Amino acid sequence: MRVEILYFDGCPTYERAERAVREALAERGMEARVDLVAVNTDQDAERLKFPGSPTLRADGDDLFPVQDRDAWALGCRTYLTPDGLKGHPTSDMIGEALSKKGDADAEGRL
Repeated sequence: MRVEILYFDGCPTYERAERAVREALAERGMEARVDLVAVNTDQDAERLKFPGSPTLRADGDDLFPVQDRDAWALGCRTYLTPDGLKGHPTSDMIGEALSKKGDADAEGRL
């Protein structure tokens, strides 16, 4: 599995999101390549359908999908966590999303 963390330079939360991703993977004994992907122009945001920083994708799929929109641009992203809106999902949220992704991928291979 490949996990991408899409962010823009200066994002105050992408490093915490990276730590949460690595923690979630370790807690579940999952192996994945974790890549940081800088998105620093509105053109890149449009091309990548970037809903905000940080965005977490596993094998190209957003772990926390958002609705399609007419335009994509640089900006911050928030997540609804058990403690309210935060700038990144918790490691538990990430682990659950990664597990669901892995289960869905496994079902697709059967």
